[in-house]
Amino acid sequence: MSFNLPKLDYAYNALEPIIDAKTMEIHHTKHHQAYIDNLNKAIEGTNLEGKSIEEICKAAEAPALRNNGGGHYNHSLFWEILTPNGAKEPVGNVKKAIENYGGFEKFKADFSEAAKTRFGSGWAWLCKKENGEVEICSTP
Repeated sequence: MSFNLPKLDYAYNALEPIIDAKTMEIHHTKHHQAYIDNLNKAIEGTNLEGKSIEEICKAAEAPALRNNGGGHYNHSLFWEILTPNGAKEPVGNVKKAIENYGGFEKFKADFSEAAKTRFGSGWAWLCKKENGEVEICSTP
């Protein structure tokens, strides 16, 4: 199985003014495509060929494989969770969970710090634990 660049369900300018169209286009057509190209080259002819991206990321030991697999996985999730005309701040259950975390300002500071520790542009996520609390986690 080789990996392909996913089609976006929205236009590159759909997230303006938060993320401009040029940034979206570059990340989609250049950065994400480069991760896919490098990942496909890295798994070609190995026992990882034909595996899902989740399986590859779990098994990846070489930094190049981990970084390119992670770059593809993270960008794919990024495209999926972005919403044109979304809220500027958390609402509903997410807002409550972040308030329990320590508030939105604390979350933003902790989230930014976690992202800075990752390869490339940094991939940090707000994750929900089984008990309903949130935590900041990251992926390679």
